[in-house]
Amino acid sequence: MNHSQWKTRRTRKLLGESVEESRAYVEAGYAFELGQAVYDRRAALGLSQAELARRAGMTQPQISSIEGGGSVPTLTLLTRLAKALDASMTIDLDGDTSAFLFTPHEHSPSEDAPADGPEDAPADGRHSAA
Repeated sequence: MNHSQWKTRRTRKLLGESVEESRAYVEAGYAFELGQAVYDRRAALGLSQAELARRAGMTQPQISSIEGGGSVPTLTLLTRLAKALDASMTIDLDGDTSAFLFTPHEHSPSEDAPADGPEDAPADGRHSAA
């Protein structure tokens, strides 16, 4: 194929042509979307990458890599990130689409101070191993 015949993936999709996406392309899209969700929540809280890293027990370069789509954290790290971002995380992977959503926790004024006691346990008594 010469240069004049080449079309971008986006153009081919817009023209209704079928476009087969490689596994690596799809996985990179997931990593980018996750990174954007982390960035959006961090920015909404007014946190620096260094502060988020401190809260999550990570390093600033790790946060930067996640936000840039360069790495996908383990479930354990995702759990720590969600806690550090004071939010619940929902991941929706449905075929060709994906969504990563941080839902802020609702707090009363007395909940501002961190607590690590039994009152933090889920109502059903189960705990995550993360």
